Amino acid sequence: MTRYIRHAAVFCALLLAALLVNATRLQVVQSRTYDDSPANRRATIARYGQPRGDILVGGRPVTGSRDTREQLRYERTYADGPLYAPVTGFASQEYGTTFLEHAEDGVLSGADPMLSPLPLWNDFTRSRNPGGDVVTTIDPAAQRAAYRGLGGRKGAVAAIEPSTGRILALVSTPSYDPAVLSGNDRAVARSWARLNGDADKPMLNRAARQTYPPGSTFKVVTAAAALDAGVITDLDEPTDSPAPYRLPGTTTTLTNESDGCADLSLREAFKWSCNTVFAKLGVDVGVRDMAATAQAFGFNDPALRIPFSVARSTFDTTMDKAQLALSSIGQYNTRATPLQMAMVSAAVANGGQVREPYLVERTTRTGGATVATAGARPVRQAMHPATAVRLKELMTDVVREGTGGNAAIPGATVGGKTGTAQHGILNSGTPYAWFVSWAQGGKDLEPKVAVAVVVEDASAFRQDITGGGVAAPIARAVMAAVVNGGGQLQ
Repeated sequence: MTRYIRHAAVFCALLLAALLVNATRLQVVQSRTYDDSPANRRATIARYGQPRGDILVGGRPVTGSRDTREQLRYERTYADGPLYAPVTGFASQEYGTTFLEHAEDGVLSGADPMLSPLPLWNDFTRSRNPGGDVVTTIDPAAQRAAYRGLGGRKGAVAAIEPSTGRILALVSTPSYDPAVLSGNDRAVARSWARLNGDADKPMLNRAARQTYPPGSTFKVVTAAAALDAGVITDLDEPTDSPAPYRLPGTTTTLTNESDGCADLSLREAFKWSCNTVFAKLGVDVGVRDMAATAQAFGFNDPALRIPFSVARSTFDTTMDKAQLALSSIGQYNTRATPLQMAMVSAAVANGGQVREPYLVERTTRTGGATVATAGARPVRQAMHPATAVRLKELMTDVVREGTGGNAAIPGATVGGKTGTAQHGILNSGTPYAWFVSWAQGGKDLEPKVAVAVVVEDASAFRQDITGGGVAAPIARAVMAAVVNGGGQLQ
């Protein structure tokens, strides 16, 4: 009898060992497989079982959480949703996250281990910290000025603090309210279909994710390259630039919208945006030095993040001379985001240095304790400091005496460059109106803001005056909001 009991005990011990091995296999070896299974809703229920952290602008939250009392309990809410949509993106139970809601999801959802003083304990208990907050660099006054200025037209505005790289405004229109995508009911599905089917693409972040031919605003880069390379040594010396200018190796001639551009000095050619002068300058500089200067400003960089990814602005590095001539006036294959062109203007304002732009000042726990800060940003020298000084002169002349007069701010020093970018088959599309600029208040020791504006559906009568008439007033409003308000984070 004892023998049978012993055998039964051994058999039971083996069964217990098998159960323990299987439990270990399920809980340890295959846990990630089950955690990631679409059929496992525990993680989703836990994710939406507590309020999401907030995104702050000017010290105030522009997001919130609404208690639905349903299984996926909390839905995202947005204050001034269309105004801040290019910054926040959306957080949807059905369609995921975008922009800051995506890039900072770990902090906002409470999943980031940095939010907990005892991260290993959270791993053991599988508990979730309260969501943290994300403090942005956005200046609310500048953001509102840009949004009002665009007035619903297709376009975008990017504004940067030159000395730091802080993004002060990031606006794209037409926009949308991210709140319509927050839940998971039929209304959300209908909104998703409507927004994706809209020909105006309201969910497209035109400031950071759309590239355009920069047109004559790219002449800032061409002028920098010519000055750095020594092709131009005197701003007021006549250039050997025929008008019209025959593109090298072709029978095609390039003309100007302004008269009197033949052999004009760099100062006057920049002021009146003479295509022929800058096309020839680009050819004289050469593709290698032109490409190097463009890349120093940030073109061809696929890794720029703010913290979400930014579309790559491009300057072709393998061109013949005719293509180089067109690229040097912002046409052919040259394309840029408004954020990139704000970086170009900021580099001029900042003594030739490009500060990497960023959108998040710091992240915090719910109680306000700082989790992480932006820290020091990488610096890149786009041009010689002396070149930046001369370019500031040229850009100031454009506003004071040239095509950018609509950007002038009383009591402030403002530099700018107008531009119009042709596009479409045989340039049949309505040109894009551009304006890039920077401003320094009368009591400021350095420029406080650099801005780039593009308006897609602007009326165009003259190639470069369009940017001055349509885009420059928007830039002026944004710059005035920063210069007069200080542009400081609250």
